[in-house]
Formats: sequence, structure tokens, C-alpha cells
Amino acid sequence: MGTTRNFRVWRGDADGGDLRDFQVEVNEGEVVLDIIHRLQATQTPDLACRWNCKAGKCGSCSMEINGMPRLSCMTRMSTFTPDETVTITPLRTFPVIRDLVTDVSYNYLKARETPAFAPPAELAPGEYRMQQVDVERSQEFRKCIECYLCQNTCHVIRDHDENKPPFSGPRFFIRAAELDMHPLDVRSDRKEFAQASMGLGFCNITKCCTEVCPEHIKITDNAIIPMKERVVDRRFDPLVWLGRKIFRRDQLEEAAPDPALGTMPAREPHPAHRGPQAPATDAAGHLAITELTFENQGAGSPFGDDVRFPLPPEEINYHHPVRGGSDRTPSQAISEAVEDEPHH
Repeated sequence: MGTTRNFRVWRGDADGGDLRDFQVEVNEGEVVLDIIHRLQATQTPDLACRWNCKAGKCGSCSMEINGMPRLSCMTRMSTFTPDETVTITPLRTFPVIRDLVTDVSYNYLKARETPAFAPPAELAPGEYRMQQVDVERSQEFRKCIECYLCQNTCHVIRDHDENKPPFSGPRFFIRAAELDMHPLDVRSDRKEFAQASMGLGFCNITKCCTEVCPEHIKITDNAIIPMKERVVDRRFDPLVWLGRKIFRRDQLEEAAPDPALGTMPAREPHPAHRGPQAPATDAAGHLAITELTFENQGAGSPFGDDVRFPLPPEEINYHHPVRGGSDRTPSQAISEAVEDEPHH
């Protein structure tokens, strides 16, 4: 014999809705999806809910349970106390269609924009060969069931719809990382594409995507952070940049991603005996303060539209420029703020 428990379920559509209270019988071993099915069978036959496998492998039944993005088929009722009201709401990041069903087509659009695996032209299907260590490196990312819980919890787009056009999200960052480390993928500019057209720079690695992943993929530690490090090595480290210019002539020029099409043109072959190229310098013969500007910037600068890069050296810091019409430079403002702090 089951016990009666309290539930609050969001009912509504794109025009609005509210939370409704229900008293539902709960039996031992049941999951939240069982309760939704019982609600449909006994009290609310028109309750909309998306589901498919009920085994935690299709990703269809994504929703928010007590504010946490979860799979309803994998959330056992035993995780809640008997007197706890269980609140069930749709995914917050995506538009509501009806009740617990949301429009996740944003993710399908980003999937189409992500360049696919590009095998070597000289190999036919069936001729691909990989070392087991290479298989294991990317196998973790292929466990993704595309439940989009990571996309839903990512704060970059959760409360900022304006970030969606330039931002692909953690699900597709692990796809880019997987292909970037794939030994048979001939594209060499996945990192540059992720930075310029997928919005990799927007991610500030709070690890909220990793926390909600039902497949326990270490999205941040094993995919996003290594990808960011490789982008930094290739774009921001002047020694690595100069070393590539001198010692790795096959990578002197790289194809630029096309953010409009979401595809990357093939790289042109380089002459076998091309000499090293000198780094760009200014009129005084000094190396420029490079990589503070992006030719294909994914979105507006967080510093505001009135700021142009590269900034003068005296204004380079990790804080936003001072606003409000002040004549002080950011460095001066920060120094004054530190001096005004009480000392103990």
C-alpha cells in the first residue's frame, strides 16, 4: 500500500500558466515519471509530458524537479522526505510548448552548425584504424544522450536569450572537443571554430553542466577546460605562436571558420620548403599586443560597444572599464579603491 504525497506541477503553455497542487499515491521504488503517469491516468489526462525509454538513455523526460534539472525517469521518490512537496516544472531555458514540454529546437540548430567528422579522403569506410588509447580519450563524450540538461542549466543562456545566437553550449563543446582529439579527423581548426563561432569564450567553467549530467560526463574538466587551454596555447601564448611560425610550417596558415554557415573550409596545402615568417611588429619594431581582438567575435564585448581593442597597455586589467563618465583609467580606479579599503 502506497502513501499519499504532495506535488506541485506547472500547468500552462507559451502564453502563461501556474503551479497546481495534487495529492498522489506513491509506492515503493517509484520514480517521478511514474507519478506523472499516475496523474495522467487519474486526475489530469491532458497533462503534457515528453518521455520515451524510461531507462535513462533517451533524454526525453528532462524537466526540473525541486529546481534541479533532472531526468524524471531516473529520479526516485525515495530521495525526497515523506513530508516534502515535490515541485515539477519544465526546463527553464527553453520556450514552453505546453505543461512540461519545451521547445528544444535551439539545440538541433546548434547541432547543424557544428561541423561534422571529416575522415581522411584517402581512406574508405572500413579502413579506419585507431589506437585504443585514442578511442578511450573521446569515448566518454560519446555517452551523451542529448537530454540537454547541461544546456538548460548553463547560466550563459539560462537567463540571457540574447546569448543564444553566438553560444552553442556545453553539449556541443564536448562534441567539438571529441572531434578535435580524434586522430582521424582531418580538420585542424576545430579550436579556432569553437572560439570564434561557438562562443567557447563565454563559458567561465562554473561546472554546473557537469553537476547535472546523468551520464556523469566530466564536461568541464575533460572537455571544456582542455579545449580552452588549447585555444590559449594557439592564440595567446606568444612563444607558442612564434614556435609554430618557425617549426611547424604546415600550420602557418589556418582556414578561418565561417560563422554564417557554421562550416569550415578545407585548408590549402602549403609548400614543402616555405621559410619561417617573422611575427608582426609595429612601427617601432615591437611585437603588438595581440589577441585582444577577434576577427569573428561571437557577440558584443562585455566592456561595451564604445570600447575598441586592443586597449592601451595602461588600461589592460581583469576588470570592466570605469563607467559614469569618469576620467580615471580603470587601473587608477582600482588602485584608489584598494587604498580606500580599511586596513586591519
